[in-house]
Amino acid sequence: MTDAARPPRAQPEPRAAFSVFRTLPTRWMDNDLYGHINNAAYYSFFDTAVNAYLIGAGALDIQSGSVIGLVIENHCNYFASLAFPEDVEAGLRVGHIGRSSVRYELGLFAPGASHSAASGHFIHVYVDRETRRPTELPAALQQALLALKVPA
Repeated sequence: MTDAARPPRAQPEPRAAFSVFRTLPTRWMDNDLYGHINNAAYYSFFDTAVNAYLIGAGALDIQSGSVIGLVIENHCNYFASLAFPEDVEAGLRVGHIGRSSVRYELGLFAPGASHSAASGHFIHVYVDRETRRPTELPAALQQALLALKVPA
């Protein structure tokens, strides 16, 4: 592939790119033998930040709600190491809201850092809990998601 054909390289994002932040503790088991948090743990941080926000906003009932979100795509770019015992500050925004799907965009920051150590996204498709068929986003969920939109 020529340099002209390559997509631009992902860059760390500033805090101002995100509308909501949540502090997440790291665990000893998150570190790998190289002394930093293993790449797989970043997806857990993404999932925790999104679902904790939705539950706190009253938009997701994980026990008995009529809809559930299924992850159909995820991606992460890594820029700097994070490590236990340091907390992770997860920035969250919504990039797109569809009829039954949402693209969440996240940045993971070391405490107080100006730019993300990792940035990524995942897409939820919301389905009926019983039939597992895509369903329109409920009003409470739409409202919570609109609060995460960052002006372009």
